[in-house]
Amino acid sequence: MKEFTYTITDPEGIHARPAGELVKAAKEFSCKITLSKDGKSGDCKKIFGLMGLGVKKGNEVVFAFDGEDEEAAYEKVTAFIQENL
Repeated sequence: MKEFTYTITDPEGIHARPAGELVKAAKEFSCKITLSKDGKSGDCKKIFGLMGLGVKKGNEVVFAFDGEDEEAAYEKVTAFIQENL
């Protein structure tokens, strides 16, 4: 299992457009990818799971990757997060 902690820098936080793109990227992998904030977590392969967390600018979030292709998923998703959020 791999984890990545990140502080959101996008002024709008995780909103519909980047959430949709994140879901699309996460669905390329078979491993489980979750986003956690303040003790709550959401499935990165489901847009409502992400949007329901209400992630805003300045929030610290943790992405967790667990499964057979977690290394590849970690590389792609962390790059996406750093570029877009």
